[in-house]
Amino acid sequence: MIRINLLPQKKGKRGGRATVAAVSRRGGGGGDGNGQTQFLMGCGALLVAAALVFFLVHKPMADERKRLEDITDRKNAENNAAKAKLKDYENLKKVVESAKERSTSIEKLVKAKAVPANLLQELGDILTQGRAPTMTNEMRDKVSDGPKGDPNKRYQADWDPKHVWITSFIEKGGEFTLKGGAQSDPDVTQLAKRLQASVYFMDVAPKGGAQTLDRDTGLQYYDFTITGKVVY
Repeated sequence: MIRINLLPQKKGKRGGRATVAAVSRRGGGGGDGNGQTQFLMGCGALLVAAALVFFLVHKPMADERKRLEDITDRKNAENNAAKAKLKDYENLKKVVESAKERSTSIEKLVKAKAVPANLLQELGDILTQGRAPTMTNEMRDKVSDGPKGDPNKRYQADWDPKHVWITSFIEKGGEFTLKGGAQSDPDVTQLAKRLQASVYFMDVAPKGGAQTLDRDTGLQYYDFTITGKVVY
């Protein structure tokens, strides 16, 4: 007699085991995906942190350093410019003091009214850079570099009269005595040659100067005397 069992009990158990195994395999795959996601999130967090450090810490510090360097460079340039302006301060100070002394001397001569105005004007021109003495045509030829030039009469055209100053000018009976100071002995020679070239002076004779030390400034200069005759 044939019996048929219509209840698939054993098959159901095997099927249950297969289902559990499949679910187990799917669960293991999901764990690998979660690990990759966490790794990528960690890398992203590091990048965000690095960006925050750069923009919030490093960049402001770099910008501040650049600003301070620019300020330092500007201050150094200003200091160098100021030093350049002050470089010749002492020389300029001496020039100003000499100019004041010459101006005072001329004012004294004007107040004394012992010297004609045209003679004072001539002295002023001789002591002014870029101006020449009042000369005759013959004298112009002698002081020139031309064939009629006289080396003993020729004077240095670019000489700076600021190198000399007058302390006194005395005229009596047509003769004059001029006293003053100069930075060097050649400066006295240049002044004497200009006086000799002028139509207002003749028989000009510079007398040897003596080197003197100024007690106030500690500078050395030459005392000099020039004598001659005036022509009104």
